[in-house]
Amino acid sequence: MRRLGSVQQKIACVFQTEVKEEQSRKRDGQPFQVVAMESLNPVALEADVDGALATEKLDGTCCYVAVYKGQPHLWARLDRKTNKQADRRFKKYRHAHRSSKGFTWNVEEDFKTVPETWIAAHGVKHVNGQPAPDEHGHIPGWVPVEKDNKQYCWHSSVVDHQQGAALVLRPAVDDEDLLEVAAVPLAELLEETLELIGTSVNGNPYGLGSKKQPLHCLVSHGSVRIRNPPPVDVQQLQAWFQESPEGRVEGIVWHCSDGTLLKVHCHHLGLRWPDGSPSLSGRPLVVRVASTVDEYISGDGTKDLFTLLSRLNGRRFKRLQDVQLDS
Repeated sequence: MRRLGSVQQKIACVFQTEVKEEQSRKRDGQPFQVVAMESLNPVALEADVDGALATEKLDGTCCYVAVYKGQPHLWARLDRKTNKQADRRFKKYRHAHRSSKGFTWNVEEDFKTVPETWIAAHGVKHVNGQPAPDEHGHIPGWVPVEKDNKQYCWHSSVVDHQQGAALVLRPAVDDEDLLEVAAVPLAELLEETLELIGTSVNGNPYGLGSKKQPLHCLVSHGSVRIRNPPPVDVQQLQAWFQESPEGRVEGIVWHCSDGTLLKVHCHHLGLRWPDGSPSLSGRPLVVRVASTVDEYISGDGTKDLFTLLSRLNGRRFKRLQDVQLDS
């Protein structure tokens, strides 16, 4: 069976959309809002979205596992963005034409520099050997997570590159109702994309950890399945998000049999997120991190997240958000 997390292509909205010139409900500083229309995206019809596997869209930051310096390594999402001058020119063009189609970029001059280790995401088009921006003027990509880079300290907390392991939240193999957090070999996650969620990511909608003792983990894309998804219809989806306990999610990602990925999130339908306690936060959890504490003590002797979770090995919690770490 295809590993659902091993996808990096751009995900289209399952509905046709229109762009409204108003502040985005999802992204700070984005001066437009993408709104779902009643009609399905033709891509969704062609891919038979009605027969697709529906999974939970998680609210965090995207990561990628790939080889770096000869070893499996965690990479953080870093889009190459425009400089101020090019951004003004782009916004002016889009406002005048109500579309970005036909706008011409000079990648070398219009975009901010990125680290030498930066790589473009799979699926990014290249023109004359240069990665080309998408319709929003971004070039999606990745940078390897380095322990001494404070910008990615929360990414670093969920991975031990020396031991080749990552802290992953996933449904238990023997009980899909039960979540587990486990130390998973990075080699098993190669070419997968995952979502980093936790205390210091996107306002912590899942209520993980605390300021005193932050808690973060990775979730493989496509691993949290929605068992009874509503029909792919705007009105029925709106009702599901608002009324169903299972609908307390940021959105849905459909995995179609031909590999196509389609999504919808609350903001597309004019709904708030988060609005109440997310369904993921209320699911029961078991900790399955090796109890051999010495294996996970960091080089400077501090009590890292692997060590703290290993002290809870085998413990069950009624809800994910009930997990508290001892300092």
